[in-house]
Amino acid sequence: MADQKHRILMVSDFFFPNFGGVESHIYYLSQCLLKLGHKVVVMTHAYGNRSGVRYMTGGLKVYYVPWRPFLMQNTLPTVYGTLPIVRTILVREKISLVHGHQAFSTLCHEALMHARTMGYKVVFTDHSLYGFADIGSIHMNKVLQFTLADVSQAICVSHTSKENTVLRSGLPPEKVFMIPNAVDTAMFKPAPERLGNDEIIIVVISRLVYRKGADLLVEVIPEICRLYPNVRFIVGGDGPKRVRLEEMRERHSLQDRVEMLGSVPHAHVRSVLISGHIFLNSSLTEAFCIAILEAASCGLLTVSTRVGGVPEVLPEDMIVLAEPDPSDMVRATGKAISLLPNIDPQQMHNRMKKLYDWHDVAKRTEIVYDRALKCPDQNLLERLSRYLSCGSWAGKIFCFVMIIDFLLWRLLQLWQPTEEIEEVPEFTSPRHQDEEIISNFN
Repeated sequence: MADQKHRILMVSDFFFPNFGGVESHIYYLSQCLLKLGHKVVVMTHAYGNRSGVRYMTGGLKVYYVPWRPFLMQNTLPTVYGTLPIVRTILVREKISLVHGHQAFSTLCHEALMHARTMGYKVVFTDHSLYGFADIGSIHMNKVLQFTLADVSQAICVSHTSKENTVLRSGLPPEKVFMIPNAVDTAMFKPAPERLGNDEIIIVVISRLVYRKGADLLVEVIPEICRLYPNVRFIVGGDGPKRVRLEEMRERHSLQDRVEMLGSVPHAHVRSVLISGHIFLNSSLTEAFCIAILEAASCGLLTVSTRVGGVPEVLPEDMIVLAEPDPSDMVRATGKAISLLPNIDPQQMHNRMKKLYDWHDVAKRTEIVYDRALKCPDQNLLERLSRYLSCGSWAGKIFCFVMIIDFLLWRLLQLWQPTEEIEEVPEFTSPRHQDEEIISNFN
């Protein structure tokens, strides 16, 4: 089974050209799986005029299905509307396993539901943490419980995330694996020359939203500027909270000490990071945070809130943790400034190369795929018993949803038999062809 090559469909609302942790995870994982000899296809919604089929580096095929996002890059839930196109992609690409990403991706939930109806094995990766008390989290947790009731295996990016997912979904812990994110250390390298410490530059790169602690920054930045006259801030990112940061800069007359860059393309993130000494992360909730890895790989000392899976990300001598409180964030930043003379960016980069590697993530994900494909096949009645256990009322509703999905799938088979769906020809990039020739010659 270890030598078996899989045909994987990655599904999420979040993918390039949008930028973020989930998007980077899917892209780098897919590239490494392709190098291991697997076939990987990505399915996401259309972005602007980017619709249809596109090819990315390494022959990665992406289906931008003609669904438009309606809120925070999420498509409008249709429940059954995506069934025909999901079925067509699964058959055309001869997919053996479906891998969905992110709990609040509606496209992910619908694709996993349809894939299980058609008998495919599915894997789900959760990239975020959710609470249990507010109305939004309660509804999201119930949707997650529905999706994971029939999932083959699940992956979380930190131990904290695993505990959170198991509690929210009721999934048996033995079906949930912890595989962390990683960083492209070849892309995120320190500056050739070490920066002087006469002026301390603190870099913030984040979506400027409540969940990322933008309101904390509004209180922390003026106080740090008051206490440390030689500190300057570079803030990259955009979002609804950007207005508050702009107002703060005007109110405290910090135009010459707080530079607002706006949205930063991923290709330019390194150039921003290497211009600073300290990376500041103010998230209020975080399952892992790839941005911290990118900053550490560029040789920056990190100051971060002690939330979610963040304490698991870096060794203690590479990060200064603080409670999500303005006074404690200021204290932690002051401590980081005092530690700067002891920081060697190149040594930090070399340590990150050993700690985090996307090829290692891909190999560990391979093991999860192997286990998922070993799971026994179940008929509709056996699967419905799992949904019934999701609650007295919710269980019955979930069963009804799945029965309708099963009937619609059967109608689609009658209307367009599987044999009539044309399978795509196999595509092998020239690099892979060369590797095959060499391996055959040897």
